Amino acid sequence: MTEQKARTELLTINEASEVLRLKPSTVRAWLVKRRLPFVKLGSRVFLRLADLQAIIEAGLKPANPAGGIA
Repeated sequence: MTEQKARTELLTINEASEVLRLKPSTVRAWLVKRRLPFVKLGSRVFLRLADLQAIIEAGLKPANPAGGIA
């Protein structure tokens, strides 16, 4: 997928829940609490794939090169 398409691709709540591996109810709760950015078109709610990818990247914890538990 190209970077431009990833920035503009809109996902439904169910699709976003698959990307995040969360229940759709959790995604809806996070939307209500404004923990996730969203786009509202009419009465429908969408999430941008790029925003979800950024959230995943922000939560990435680097490996400990010494192999110990931090």
